[in-house]
Amino acid sequence: PFSNSSANCWSRLHPVNMFNSYNVKFHHSKALTSPYPGSHIERSQVPEDKVGWLTEWKDYNPVEYTAKSVLAGPSWADPQINDEGFSPKFNERDGEVERKSLNGLYVVENGRPRNPVGRTGLTGRGLLGRWGPNHAADPVVTRWKRDGSGNKVAHPVSGKNILQFVAIKRRDCGEWAIPGGMVDPGEKITATLKREFEEEALNSLQKSPEEKAKLEKQLQKLFSQEHLVVYRGYVDDPRNTDNAWMETEAVNYHDETGETMDNLPLEAGDDAGVVKWVDISEKLELYASHSYFIKLVTEKLGAHWSEDPGSKCHE
Repeated sequence: PFSNSSANCWSRLHPVNMFNSYNVKFHHSKALTSPYPGSHIERSQVPEDKVGWLTEWKDYNPVEYTAKSVLAGPSWADPQINDEGFSPKFNERDGEVERKSLNGLYVVENGRPRNPVGRTGLTGRGLLGRWGPNHAADPVVTRWKRDGSGNKVAHPVSGKNILQFVAIKRRDCGEWAIPGGMVDPGEKITATLKREFEEEALNSLQKSPEEKAKLEKQLQKLFSQEHLVVYRGYVDDPRNTDNAWMETEAVNYHDETGETMDNLPLEAGDDAGVVKWVDISEKLELYASHSYFIKLVTEKLGAHWSEDPGSKCHE
């Protein structure tokens, strides 16, 4: 089994991208679905063998779409590419806005960044605010499932201890998800992780300053301990387009004794309908790439994942 101390040492040794060691080739599947979320827009069809930009496709004719909510110019969104006075610095930190990709350099063509994984059948930004990478953070907060006497509960078939994570049920699509969100301009990723967890799982925006301070104090312990960076990089998301895409950093904060989280009142915040501790297993159907992140956490902690002893997944 995977002890906490080795987890700590592991995260110190490899803080960057364990994804490389998995050597996973990303494929678009959610980024090719129609209609585009929140609209009736159908993407132009992209056959599997034509997703990669290296495959020549002279007749590629994607649909252009940027949602009205983005064009209205909210603080979290860029202007249109040809707007006067807008000259974004792609592939670098642009003022407060992080335009570097976690996956390395991306191509900029006719002033527009190009999705590093390939064609999506849609240009423009869809629902995404930024041209190029849109950065999110996903805090995976876990504890061991325990019985009434406080003993860890093992799965009857696999014999491994069952891990639980704090899950929210998304209002927009009704799927269970990690309570993450977008990184604010100039915000450190560690701050985003903590803030999003407070807002979505503890409803901190509705709390009095006193209640908020109390929550902060309790959470500080969990969020300041050694943590495990599970994944950094591109996410296959239904909102992605040829010119705008989601990237995330998924980080595991594990409450080994369960003491930190026991006294925290889970309460759904703005984007969440419901929030609760959910038992982890491969039967879980989660939003976007979240199942993959959760699976990596269970592997690292030596927790129960499946009833099939032979299922070690290296996609």
